[in-house]
Amino acid sequence: MNRRTFLGRGGLALAGFGLGGCAATSSRRGGSATSRRAPINLAPVRASWDRVIRTTVGLRPHRDSGFVLRAEPLDAKTVIHNYGHAGAGMSLGWGCGVMVAEMAQDTGQRRVAVIGCGSPGLTAARQLQRRGFDVAIYAMSVPPDTTSNMSLAGFTPTTALVNNDRRTPAWDAQFLRAAEISYRQLQLMVSQSYGVYWIDSYNAADDPTPGQGGGGGGGAFDADLLPEYLRPNRNREILGPGEHPFPTRYAVRTPALSIEPSIYLDALVRDFLMFGGKIIIRKFDTPRDLMSLTEPVIVNCTGLGSFTLFDDKELVPIKGQLTVMVPQPEVHYRAGGRTPSGANATMNPRSDGIVVGNLQDPGNWSLEPDEGVRQRNVQAAIEFFGAMRAPSPGARFTRSAPPSVAPAVETFFDSESRDPRHATRDPQQRTKDTKTRKTRKTKDERSRPRPVRRPSRSHAR
Repeated sequence: MNRRTFLGRGGLALAGFGLGGCAATSSRRGGSATSRRAPINLAPVRASWDRVIRTTVGLRPHRDSGFVLRAEPLDAKTVIHNYGHAGAGMSLGWGCGVMVAEMAQDTGQRRVAVIGCGSPGLTAARQLQRRGFDVAIYAMSVPPDTTSNMSLAGFTPTTALVNNDRRTPAWDAQFLRAAEISYRQLQLMVSQSYGVYWIDSYNAADDPTPGQGGGGGGGAFDADLLPEYLRPNRNREILGPGEHPFPTRYAVRTPALSIEPSIYLDALVRDFLMFGGKIIIRKFDTPRDLMSLTEPVIVNCTGLGSFTLFDDKELVPIKGQLTVMVPQPEVHYRAGGRTPSGANATMNPRSDGIVVGNLQDPGNWSLEPDEGVRQRNVQAAIEFFGAMRAPSPGARFTRSAPPSVAPAVETFFDSESRDPRHATRDPQQRTKDTKTRKTRKTKDERSRPRPVRRPSRSHAR
């Protein structure tokens, strides 16, 4: 893992603002950048030092060979490992949870202990419950004190996840399945109660041309791992000069699927308990400690805890740091770009605050905020958002909305659930068939005799 690469690219890339490798996964939507449209009006971000309310630090569990998802015996018990998701724990949790449940089903047992209460642990526990397992979560800490609570959070399934030269076909297959299942599940959870929502993300730049990705370091990006339909920045809309308020020539707008960690994780805990689960606060120092559990199946979702618990020395922490300002309910968009001085500025709005800045620092185990990083992130936000064009007086703010092009119905079903008669047919032909059926139905409805209306009692009188 190349530390310089992470530090140089970390801010915008982790936030999913289409920098480098992320931008390389995008495709233009609509016309050219020169067609003038009515300018969008965005609520201004009031970035200043007197609005800073906290700075948080989290350590992401990275492995150069990617996450671990496998079952192995531990004396008479079965341990199912599910850890090492780096910055993609929120993005891949539901899909990995399905595969955990399938491995648990293979044991023939019905009682499971899940170790860890972050996103991987909670989603695995819920997928187990959906399949009739009796599940207990054992954890040293629970939301809001988990690493998952400290994340930017959104559908960013490749963030700091794996090195290209360490991938295997078997791992790639697990990853793709996890990404597909998780993306469908998160879309279905969009609501205030789960804190999952669509939001417009703006990448401000003087050159809207997508980069080529990579940048050294060997890390795999969206273009390396994801098919087109799963790439977060695939739908790019280029706003030209005068069409946006940012201090750059262009702004690239993409719809982003985002998660508010505090709401989302609390909702998962609520669902887990409502369906009969229980949470026990407990720490495990060695695999032998796990033998005291009565459950015959153990799911290891300890993240960096596996460095000592299971002696996985390939695990490396990637330190992340976020600074939060006073909430602004009127700000409903994400934005990022370079300041005139060359610094990266990012902003992500939540109900609990405006999140600015980011950091990817591999190998750093410290949970203490880095004051230099904090100064740089806040100052970049002040410089960038202070240069935004003010909205027109009385103008309505542009609001984010779900993508205008809905995904194909087929993407919401596993391959075995699809109608085999349509599996290999051309999509355009299926569309024609659908229109024909609708037309036929309309003609049939016209030919049906209409029922005779009887007068009401009031009219009969």
